[in-house]
Formats: sequence, C-alpha cells, structure tokens
Amino acid sequence: MLRVSNTCNALLQELQQIWTDIGETEAEKDRMLIELEIECLEVYRRKIDEAAHTKARLHQSVAAKEAEIMSLMASLGDLVIESRINAEKKASSLKDQLMIVTPLVEDLKSKKEERIKHFADIKSQIDKINGEILGFSQITNTVSSLNLEEQDLSIRKLGEYQSHLHSLQKEKSERVHKVLAYVNEVHLMCSILGLDFGKTVSTVHPSLHNGSPEHATNISDSTLEGLDNAVLKLKTERKVRFQKLKDAVTSLFELWNIMETTREEKQQFSRITSVIRLSEAEVVEPGALSTEVIQEVSEEVERLNKLKTSRMKELVIKRRVELEELCFKTHIESDPSTTIEKSNAMIDSGLVDPSELLAKIESQISEVSNEALSRKEIMDRVDRWLSACEEENWLEDYNLDPNRFSGGRSAHISLKRAERARITIKKIPSIVDNLICKTVIWEEEKKKLFLYDGARLVKILEEYKLSRIRKEEEKKRSRDHKKLQDLLLNQKESIYGSKPSPRRSSSFRKSTSGTVPATPRRNSSGTPTPNLMTPRSYSGRHNGYFKEVRKLSTGPLNFVSTPKEDTISYSSIYSSDTGSTLS
Repeated sequence: MLRVSNTCNALLQELQQIWTDIGETEAEKDRMLIELEIECLEVYRRKIDEAAHTKARLHQSVAAKEAEIMSLMASLGDLVIESRINAEKKASSLKDQLMIVTPLVEDLKSKKEERIKHFADIKSQIDKINGEILGFSQITNTVSSLNLEEQDLSIRKLGEYQSHLHSLQKEKSERVHKVLAYVNEVHLMCSILGLDFGKTVSTVHPSLHNGSPEHATNISDSTLEGLDNAVLKLKTERKVRFQKLKDAVTSLFELWNIMETTREEKQQFSRITSVIRLSEAEVVEPGALSTEVIQEVSEEVERLNKLKTSRMKELVIKRRVELEELCFKTHIESDPSTTIEKSNAMIDSGLVDPSELLAKIESQISEVSNEALSRKEIMDRVDRWLSACEEENWLEDYNLDPNRFSGGRSAHISLKRAERARITIKKIPSIVDNLICKTVIWEEEKKKLFLYDGARLVKILEEYKLSRIRKEEEKKRSRDHKKLQDLLLNQKESIYGSKPSPRRSSSFRKSTSGTVPATPRRNSSGTPTPNLMTPRSYSGRHNGYFKEVRKLSTGPLNFVSTPKEDTISYSSIYSSDTGSTLS
C-alpha cells in the first residue's frame, strides 16, 4: 500500500507540473483534481462491488456445498462430518471453506452412490423374492424405481432392508422346503399308484417338473395350495385303492381257504397279498396300488368265484361231515336242518345259495366248538365216571372167573387191578353226585339242558343211581338167599350127616401132590348182576351212532395207588383157605 501511495503522489506531482507548464489556472486544476477523485472513487466502488459480488458468490457456493453436505449427511445418517466442518469453519476464509467442503461433498457423493448400489442390490433381492412368493414372472427395474433424492440411505434404513431381506429369504427357504416336501410326497404317491409324476405336477405348475434356470421352481401361495390339493387327492385315491385291494385280497384268502389252493398257486400273488398285513401308510412299494395290480387280483377273485360255485356242493358236504364228527366226539346233537341229504336237495333245487349254506354250517361248527369248550369240565367228569363203571364191569367179570387166583404173573397184576377197582368203585356215588351238581349249575348258567347224545345227562345219572340201588338190593337178596341155603344145608347135614365133597377131595389131592393150590371160594360180590345204565348204554337206545361202548383195558388204570399190603392180604387169604381145606 505504501508503494502504491508513493506512486500516486509522484503521478499527481507530475500532473500538476504538466498543468503548470500548460498554464492551467488554479480553478481548472481544482476542477480536474475533483474529477480525478471522482473517477478514482468510481473505480474503487466498482472494485468494491466486484469484490462484494465475489464474496457473495463464494458465500453462496460454500452455503450450497454445506447444504449439499447436510443433505448427503441426512441421507446417509453421518453426523461426524458436521462437527468437523463447524470446527474448521471458524478459522478459515471463504475460499478455504470452499476448498474444505468441496472434497467432502465429492466423498459423500461417492459414498451415497455406493450406498445406493447397496440399497438397490438389497431391494432387487427383496423384489425378486416378493415376486417369487407372489408368483410374478417379471421383476421391475429396482434402480429406476428407487427415488434417490427421497430415499433414506442411513445405516438404520439399510439394516431394516437387510432384516426384511433375511426374513424373506427365510420365508423363501421354508417355502422351498415345503414345495420339495410336497413334490417328494407326490412322487412317492405317484410311484405307489403307478401314475405319471411329470403330468401330475405339471398340472400344478410347469416349473415343478422342468428344472431349467429360465423356469425356476415356483413357490407362490397358489403353487403350495395346488400341491396340497394334489397330495390330498392322491391320498384319497391311495385310500380308495388300498381298501379296494384289501377287500380283494381278503376275498382271495377266503377263496383260497375254501378251495384249498396249493402253495405254488398262492406264491404267484405273494407280493400282492403281503399288502394286507400292512397299514395304508406302510405301503411304499412302487406300483403296489396300481390299477394293474388291483385288476389282476380282481380277475383272480372272479375266476375263483366261478370255480367255487362248481365246488361249493362238495365243500358243503365236507364241512357237514366235519360237523357231524365234531358232534360225535363231543356227544352234542347236530342241527338236523343241514344234514347231507337236505343240503344236497336244497343246493340242487336252487332254494338256497351254497355260500349261505356253507356259512351256516361254519357257524354251527363254531357254536359246537364253543359249547364243547364250556362242557369240557363236565365231560371230563363223565369220562371218569364211565371209566369207573367199566372198572366195575371188569371186576364183576373178574370175580366170576374161577381161575383168577391161578399162578402166574398175570394173576398178580389182575389182583392189583382188582384191589384198585374196588377202591374206585367206592367213589362212584360221590362222582355221580358231584357230576349231577356240576351239570345242574351248568344248566342254570346257560339257561338250557345239558344233553348227552340227545338225552339229558341229569336224567341219565338219576336212572343210573336208581339202577345201582336196584343192583345193590339184588346183591343183598342174593346174599340172603345164599345164607338161607347154607343154613338149610347145615341143618340137613346135622340130621342126615355129611359126605365128603368131590371138589374138596380133589383140591386136597392136588395140594398134597405139589401142584397149583386150590382156588379160594368165590366172593359173594362176584354174583352176576344186571348191567347198570350208563350214558353209552342209554344213548345206544336213542342214537344209532353211539351203540358201541368203550372197550375195557387189560392194563391197570391209575385212579389210586395200590398199597403194598394187597399181595400180602391175598396171600394170607389164600393160605387160610388152603389150611381150612387141609384140615
């Protein structure tokens, strides 16, 4: 400034010297100096205006940059830069401020562009997943739809977008798993039912069968709903076919049992018949429920039904014979409405379906089996009673045998059996009474009579008791008659004298000569008596099937154990009889 001032003073002096040389007046000099000052003021004013304009422009630029920075910071959510700008703004000129904020603006712009790209990438993924979920085939341009000036590009907003993207990705993953699960289930169902998998899933959506990139798997709600409906239809079809096949296989088993089919013929259907042992959910073999398999079983059932009709008459007769044999073994009267003669007549006349008649006979067999099971305890007691009666008959025959005490091993065995038979015979009254009691209880429980070969068992037992009483009375009369004869014989001998008995003398001679000892006197119980009424003898009068009685066994029956003293007692009896004879 000092140099400029010196220059101005020098120029002013030079100008005044020129004016002096020219001869200008003082007034002219003052006027020209005033004009010069005015011109200088105008130059200063113009320069000041230009400087002020420049300052205003710089202020405006700095303010614009700062406003842009604030806008970018607000958009990006970065507040650290604002505090740094305020600190540098206090100690710098406008140009310095402009130089400071300009790179910040460029930095924030680049950061915003990167943030926009990040947002655009996330937004594109969100829109794509939304489109897949909603079933849109085309996705709009995300960048063009994103309003860069109005969008919130802060980290918080970015986090929200990322969180939303993660939730959509999770939902997409779940939907993909659902679709795959549905597709796998449809594939399994189609395999079991023998259906075309591609055709089935293509009706829901073509992308489910075509796995090319341009046909991505559709995971929309409509696809999931379509797959769910498809699975439901396939399950319904599987249930219907499974029940149809099960019914057909059940009929096949029944026909096999009726027709007595060989194992080789059954082996042809072993893979199919194994289905009946499984539940519906356990059937996973490919083609197990196909229409071909069901048709094959149905045709076999139809063939066997035709064959069964021709053989049903033979089967009815066979089962009727089995029923009669079962009734014979259990002593139960068979139903006369299904006899062989009546069954043949009804089948030949067509009055009844052979299947119904066979079912009726099967029902009768089942009823007889159940009744035989309920009669088992009583029938066991009846067998015990009959065995005791047979032992009684054997003992009577044994007592009538004059050679029962002859030497030999068989005589010793017979003696033991006779002793056991006597013990068993003593139990017959209690056996009969208990049997009557058990039978009456059974009749009260079952509300029907206990029949033995068509006759009431209680009546048979009561008649047996009466016949046994008559038998005992007859035995008593026989013993009394024998005592009377012996008494008369003794009186006669006392009057007329006695003479030696030929039998005693011969016995004496045999014993003295060293041969077999004499036979002891017959027990009074050996007197022959009429046969008692037993169920077999009773039923023999009413039923032609049961005329035979049980054959007696020559071996001993284990009703009671034989005491060791039996042989000794009989030996003592034998010795006493021999001694009396010798005397």
